[in-house]
Amino acid sequence: MGILEGKRILVTGVLTEASIAFHVARLAQAEGAQVVLSSYGRVFRLTERIAARLPESAPVIELDVTSNDDLAALAERVKEHVDGLDGVLHSIAFAPEAALGGNFLNTEWADVATAIQVSAYSLKSLTMACRPLFDPQKGASIVGLDFDATVAWPKYDWMGVAKAALESCARYLARDLGHEDIRVNLIAAGPLKTLAAKSIPGFEEFENLWDHRAALRWDVSDPEPAARAAVALFSDWFPKTTGEIIHVDGGVHAIGG
Repeated sequence: MGILEGKRILVTGVLTEASIAFHVARLAQAEGAQVVLSSYGRVFRLTERIAARLPESAPVIELDVTSNDDLAALAERVKEHVDGLDGVLHSIAFAPEAALGGNFLNTEWADVATAIQVSAYSLKSLTMACRPLFDPQKGASIVGLDFDATVAWPKYDWMGVAKAALESCARYLARDLGHEDIRVNLIAAGPLKTLAAKSIPGFEEFENLWDHRAALRWDVSDPEPAARAAVALFSDWFPKTTGEIIHVDGGVHAIGG
């Protein structure tokens, strides 16, 4: 019996097999969970194709986290496939090109606002949209994907600010939903060659940094360590952990320059 036997998990952000989200979905199924994926607009068909590559093909529902209509309809869309949720993976982030790549001092508010809404506020929006699906007797586990926001990274710019907002948002959600046994935690993963990484100009600087500073050997092409941490947080093995950021980065966050 797997550690997620009988659990129902919503996984957002599955776009390629290289993503952390895909491997969370894969491992969650292997551990006994029923998995539902979400996608949106022009990438919806892509997610459907990738879903077919999971051990068990997973249903895909429409969800644009910036759409109030989609958020309002989310619970009913999920119920077409499972009768509730025990866990949710928030794997959603976006910043316009002007908000990345060393343009920090020149980025306009509209681009900053987009980065913060999609990458940080959406954690709250998604959680609240899923809240009616959680068992009031058992609670739920919300897991978000993060990138350490305690320092300024090369080229990361306003996405770094958005990740700082995500970290703070997770703590406030943990505070306000703890009485419902809803746990909210983040996985701060090291750099990985995902679709999101391709949108960061100068991503190779992160690779070089990890090559020199990681205490444990870091493989930018292996998302499974981060995915395993998420699956562990969905399980019953962390019943009193909330508001936490678990670093899966080879130890870089702990090592001085």
